[in-house]
Amino acid sequence: MEYYVGIDVSKDKIDCLWLRDTVALKAKTKVLPNSQEGFNILRIWLEKNISIEVTDIYVSLEATSIYHEALTYALYAMGVNVSVVNPAQVRNFAKGLGVRNKTDKKDSMVLARYGALTQPRLWQPEPEDVRTLKALLARLSALEKDLQRELNRLEKAQISRASEAVIESIQFMINQLKEEYARIEKQIDDQIDQNPRLKQDRDRLMTIPAVGKVLSREMLIVLHSRQFDQASQVAAFIGVVPKLHESGKLKGRTTLCKNGPGRLRAKLYMAAIVATKYNPDIKSQYERLLKAGKTKMQALGAAMRKLVQICFGVLKHQSEYRPQIAR
Repeated sequence: MEYYVGIDVSKDKIDCLWLRDTVALKAKTKVLPNSQEGFNILRIWLEKNISIEVTDIYVSLEATSIYHEALTYALYAMGVNVSVVNPAQVRNFAKGLGVRNKTDKKDSMVLARYGALTQPRLWQPEPEDVRTLKALLARLSALEKDLQRELNRLEKAQISRASEAVIESIQFMINQLKEEYARIEKQIDDQIDQNPRLKQDRDRLMTIPAVGKVLSREMLIVLHSRQFDQASQVAAFIGVVPKLHESGKLKGRTTLCKNGPGRLRAKLYMAAIVATKYNPDIKSQYERLLKAGKTKMQALGAAMRKLVQICFGVLKHQSEYRPQIAR
């Protein structure tokens, strides 16, 4: 027998709801602290009220910044089947159910019903080496933003003729950030080089024209952090699939759905521009789409998607990039 639980996660607490009857919507609830102590109590509550066989329990929760992560790992360690679902999909699901009000209890009910009706994919923890690499890349991105802010401040200070003390302070911070950036970047490269699987896959990705050191690291993380069966799933995860808006006689224009990591899409965009000149498959597709009347932005969106598909294919088949006839 299968039991469905929805958990609404916030910074300080978790609202748990066991959907006892999916038709009559009878439920049993429990509010616990979002801490290890709360997770321990949660396990006792699950076993006492639902089933001693926790492998029969299916929990759905939303990706909530970083606050869901500790709970997700704790549930997985218990042996519970856990799904981390897209908040946007849950919101649309709630609208379809006619849910007007938003409370923690109602959110956990929606999550439980979502899990029971849609059977979302079960969550799997990222390999430890991939998780470490992902954290380092996030840190590198933060340093990059901080460095750009200080460079902007330096430019403003120089134009406004700020005091030498201010300029020296900003320059000091710039030098410190550059040093730390270089240190973290070296850690990232060492992390990849010390792992034969990651190193080989990075090298394969870099055989693709327009995929360099920066983009190869980002795609490496995405393609190793979760199980993708098709290239279209990767494109949807990154947010480079087309979205069409039209109604009646009003013809709409396609845009990218832009779900997923914006940082990666920004790097994909720059790589796609290069790919339209130097990657034979993408160059052919880009020129064909322009001749067909597509705008440059639409053709570039298709180039981004094609680049993702090529990256997926290279790692799936464990081979270097070989140009093919662009369709």
